[in-house]
This record gives sequence, structure tokens and C-alpha cells, in this order.
Amino acid sequence: MNPKLILYAFLNSIGVLLYVSGISWFLFNGERFFGKTDSFWMPAAMLLIFVVSATIVGALVLGRSIYLYLENNKREAIKSLTLTLVFLLIITGIVLIVLV
Repeated sequence: MNPKLILYAFLNSIGVLLYVSGISWFLFNGERFFGKTDSFWMPAAMLLIFVVSATIVGALVLGRSIYLYLENNKREAIKSLTLTLVFLLIITGIVLIVLV
């Protein structure tokens, strides 16, 4: 197993954790920043945040794997995606344990 591949998968998973934590903190404190609003623009902003978040997290999870696949390293691409998902599952498990 390529140690560099493991490191990239781990760092991408940590990147997802940090990004999701930042967005969660922002949404949790949204009323403090914007006050209570009944505007059409708040749901629009939330959907835009969702779309941008899906793109960023998709790039973090799939970016290296797609790059490796396009470079004809199909086996490495599958390993990269699998390792990233394993690290995300471990991080999710840790977060759930902390919540309990």
C-alpha cells in the first residue's frame, strides 16, 4: 500500500471534517448573524450553500480518485476512494461516539 495514498486519503477526510464543521458552526449561529428573517433569500442562500458544499466535499472525496483514474491508475484510484471512505467512516464513528 502506497503511504502517500494513505496520507492523501487521510488529509482529504480531515478536510471534509473541517469544512463540514465550519459550515455546521455557521448554520448553527445563523440567527445570531442574520437575525430572524422571513425573506425569500434565506432559503435561496441555504440551497446555494448546499450546492457549494456538495461541490467542495465531492472534490475532496472524489478529486484524487478521478485524477488517478484519468491518469490510467485505475487500481490506485479505487484504493484512494476506498481509503478516503474508510477514513470518513472512522471520523463519523468518532463524532457519533463523542455525541453519546
